[in-house]
Amino acid sequence: MNTRGTSAPRPSANRCLACWCVAAGALALVGLSFWSLDLQWAQLVSAPALAKMGRFLAELLQPETSPVFLQKLLGATLETLAMSALGTLLAVLLGLALALPASTAFEGDPARWRGPTRLLLNALRSIPELVWATLLLIAAGLGPFAGTLALALHTSGVLGRLFAEAIENAPPGPGFALRVRGVASGRVFLYATLPQVLPQLLSYTLYRWENNIRAAAVLGVVGAGGLGQMLAFHMGLFQMGETSSVLVAMLALVALVDALSFASRRWLAI
Repeated sequence: MNTRGTSAPRPSANRCLACWCVAAGALALVGLSFWSLDLQWAQLVSAPALAKMGRFLAELLQPETSPVFLQKLLGATLETLAMSALGTLLAVLLGLALALPASTAFEGDPARWRGPTRLLLNALRSIPELVWATLLLIAAGLGPFAGTLALALHTSGVLGRLFAEAIENAPPGPGFALRVRGVASGRVFLYATLPQVLPQLLSYTLYRWENNIRAAAVLGVVGAGGLGQMLAFHMGLFQMGETSSVLVAMLALVALVDALSFASRRWLAI
């Protein structure tokens, strides 16, 4: 009997060659990207450009702090927070409802609606929030309602795909133990699958909530309300003090959601 220790198998020559080909292709793509784009590096770091950026930043460092403006800013901040929170909540509900038919719950699951549902999720997230808002503004008019629905539709496509992947990657053991005892599929999901993937779903949700706060700023361009509408208005008039205050409010909202995300993950880890 051969008593020598067996060494770990080395990658085959074909596998190494494929890895080198992929790396070379990626480097070639990066090189072609630099060559095809008209990148004005010299103009970017030129003295006139740096001077203009310096003046712009100096104006941004002087935020508007008058009581009247701060009162308007507080209202817009609460409106943006409500838009992002409600839009994310609607997206979680719709995304989870679509994630169930879009995922294969167990080995041998026919998942007849997996293909069409994933196609719907692709369509929802492929259309940017700005396009959704423009379409909804025609029906709902100017204001936060159209912005909230736009955030919900786009985010439901993103969360639905992430939720479906999390459900498919959940350990199958607990669900299998319930299914062999004749437990219905809905109860298997509630008592076996959902407790395992809940921390991951919550992490995805909080991350998308943070993204929706930033996306609300873009929706302000088409008049969807909140901080975004104030940002578009004051930037259009080159009122840098007011613009700076709006940016500080957006930064505070993102920091708040990030703190909530960190606290929730610690709480779930206990």
